[in-house]
Amino acid sequence: MINSTQVSYFTLSAYFDTGLFKYLFFIIIMFLYILSICANVLLIVIICMNRSLHEPMYLFLCSLCVNELYGSTGLFPFLLLQILSDIHTISVPFCFLQIFCVYTYANVQLCNLAVMSYDRYLAICYPLQYNTCMTSNKVAMLIALIWLYPFIQVAVMISLSASLQLCGNIINKVYCDNHPIVKLACFDTTVSNIYGLVNTFFIVGGVVTLILYTYMKILKVCFSGSKQTRQKAVSTCTPHLASLLNFTFGGFFEIMQSRFNMNNVPNMLRIFLSSYFLTCQPLFNPVLYGLNLSKIRVMCKSLIFG
Repeated sequence: MINSTQVSYFTLSAYFDTGLFKYLFFIIIMFLYILSICANVLLIVIICMNRSLHEPMYLFLCSLCVNELYGSTGLFPFLLLQILSDIHTISVPFCFLQIFCVYTYANVQLCNLAVMSYDRYLAICYPLQYNTCMTSNKVAMLIALIWLYPFIQVAVMISLSASLQLCGNIINKVYCDNHPIVKLACFDTTVSNIYGLVNTFFIVGGVVTLILYTYMKILKVCFSGSKQTRQKAVSTCTPHLASLLNFTFGGFFEIMQSRFNMNNVPNMLRIFLSSYFLTCQPLFNPVLYGLNLSKIRVMCKSLIFG
């Protein structure tokens, strides 16, 4: 056991020797990172530069793309360094900084997707009252809330975890995670565990409840409404639902791996699935929305091909 006063770094034990394949993995991760940056920046520029896209749906999408840039930058450069390194260690302060980036990214993503479902609910179920309900001030307030609440919530979680006395420094992951660090604590971690469970219940439970409610209402309107209403719902809700399901899949496996013993899962598959929502989602969203939303698609073609 390591005394708590001696823990100045963590060892990431999920990495293993891949020989010359590490250069292939480096190129793949670098390629994903560059593509995700280019795709998200492209959408942000298109939305910001075109006044016709200064509508709530596109502003929430812009917020989503900014979060993708934030999340991928919090992980990709670190992964690139670790892939080429022979020693997989990370200092304690930098580890907690990475946890802050990863957790705020995930929570902002959930909140953003929930607000986008609420926006689609108003647009489809109350089209005549939509502009009155979704004013520019309300959009600004919702975007501020999307970012502010997760940052405060995660900052409190980090402060609780950073104050723990640790009796170990080995994390069985390829990047830093809060729960494995809490499990390394020498003493009682009831406060951290309760806080984590309560916040998970509120943010996940609240998001799931809001999304289920809004889509039940949207489906009800689609079945009883006109063909035009159904087409509008399909065209604008399909990318949102696909993004939500993709992120939920990756996040669910990550939570399962943190809370339960997954040693029976092959190591390579476990690493891929645990980092899926952080490595693939930042590229998945801009491509999905760019292909499905006609206004974005037309603007992308005119910007890229002149």
